Amino acid sequence: MKGVHIKMIINGVNDMNRNLSVNVAGVDTQDISSARLKAMKRSGQVECETCANREYKDGSDEVNVSFKSAAHIDPSAAATKVMAHEQEHVSNANRKAASKDGEVLNATVTLKTAVCPECGRSYVSGGVTNTAIKYPATSYGQNQKSADYPEFAGKNVDYAG
Repeated sequence: MKGVHIKMIINGVNDMNRNLSVNVAGVDTQDISSARLKAMKRSGQVECETCANREYKDGSDEVNVSFKSAAHIDPSAAATKVMAHEQEHVSNANRKAASKDGEVLNATVTLKTAVCPECGRSYVSGGVTNTAIKYPATSYGQNQKSADYPEFAGKNVDYAG
């Protein structure tokens, strides 16, 4: 593979970091051992194509959240962006509960991680949000329980013998 993309971080005025990308043409990566090339990718000296092309897409049925169409996230910002996306699902659950006099009993956000097979860096690969909402009992539900009682009464009896 000819031409290696090298990323450098340069400290500027007031300690602001600016990322400058330099495309180094003519560098033959065949002269570099695979272990050394992987180390260079892991440290960011050589761009990892897998990380550069990784895209995230929401798989839920909620229409008002981000990432409904696939989009790239910089690996260094993936944890923050995925957590913010999952918080959108939590906000939707709170909104849904409030609109029906319900209460969010529990909301859990889990970030998933993986290891890039090309460079070996760990990255946030996605997230999952689980919510439990309790709604007030309705008279229909109470009446249904009363109507079903004669059918189920005594069906689960333990006899001591």
